[in-house]
Amino acid sequence: MSDHTISDASTLSGWRKSSYSGNESGSCVEVLDGYRSGVPVRDSKNPHGPALVFTATSWCSFVTTFKTGR
Repeated sequence: MSDHTISDASTLSGWRKSSYSGNESGSCVEVLDGYRSGVPVRDSKNPHGPALVFTATSWCSFVTTFKTGR
């Protein structure tokens, strides 16, 4: 579960496409490094939409689980 939400993610700069995003059907996740409150994540197709902000611990756990295929 996310820590909080940013209602308009376009207000932040420095987004990068996740290396785990595929190009199929335009499904791309973008993340923002260096954000004080955690790790913002957004749908690249909707840059003015919301971003979920996860704690660093939650994000690391998610990425580790994804990498190991669990």
